[in-house]
Amino acid sequence: MRAFILDGEKVRETSDLADARKAAADKKTMWIDLGEQTPEVVTFLTDALALHPLTLEDIWTDRPSPKADEFPEYVYVCAHSVKRDKDELITCEIDLVVGKTFVVTHDPQGLVTASVSAEITRTPRLLQKGAPWVAHAVLDRLVDGYLPVIDAFDGDVEALEDDVLAKAGTPEGGAVLQRILELKRSLQSLRRVSIHQRELLLRLARGEFAIFPPDTLPYLRDVHDHFVRVGDLADSYRDLVTSALDAYLSVQSNRMNEVMKTLTLISTVMLPITFIAGVYGMNFDHMPELKWLYGYPFALGLMLAVAVSAGLLFRHKKWI
Repeated sequence: MRAFILDGEKVRETSDLADARKAAADKKTMWIDLGEQTPEVVTFLTDALALHPLTLEDIWTDRPSPKADEFPEYVYVCAHSVKRDKDELITCEIDLVVGKTFVVTHDPQGLVTASVSAEITRTPRLLQKGAPWVAHAVLDRLVDGYLPVIDAFDGDVEALEDDVLAKAGTPEGGAVLQRILELKRSLQSLRRVSIHQRELLLRLARGEFAIFPPDTLPYLRDVHDHFVRVGDLADSYRDLVTSALDAYLSVQSNRMNEVMKTLTLISTVMLPITFIAGVYGMNFDHMPELKWLYGYPFALGLMLAVAVSAGLLFRHKKWI
């Protein structure tokens, strides 16, 4: 656990629970970034900050969807950040407890709080403005973290469209299909999170929670607007991936049709040749051509003439 405490015009960082407890008793503005769950930390949150047991349970438990709960002295917010591991999208829960003089965050991956702590270390202005502004900074960094992920999806979808046209229906097409399904699954997960999180940010921007003063609401609306753009981009990329899947199946079907067309033309040419060979391969004593000197060349020439005639007919019909 790390605590950033505002002392006059300066911010000091401490990991001492007794120091943080004294700062809470003195109503000093502070930001507490939680680490691992320990009995001492739980006791501090319960006694010094008066957090409800249900809030503590939500902090240490992963939730599948964002939420916001209002209590008499604070607001609990559960939001989700994202990161990518190869082609897999991973959602990371970030918990915030926003009080009048304190903010508690739990960011196990350090995706958001690292940049906020660096800013507070450089200048105390953020803590001087108040705890709700620290919460706004965390939410703003959280939404900004979506943009690199969305940009990566843009490049993946563009490369996927080229691979679909080049590799669908070939031995390399299986890998392309697997990438399509992985991207579709990741974008579906992103859409599922963004729907609930957009509603959460809208509630904050509307001023439903009294803990956020009126002067923070325009900035929270700005965060909501940025996230709406993220959700719209995720929906558009999901539609593009679905279109890529349809295009893959269409290209694969077209190439299969071309293969079947080629095999059918070959079979059509071979059918009369096989008939001629079958006729002249019958072992009858009384056949006019059996004793003929030019019977063998005649049969081969007849086969060649049939094959050429069939090819010319197919070309005239524009089948080949």
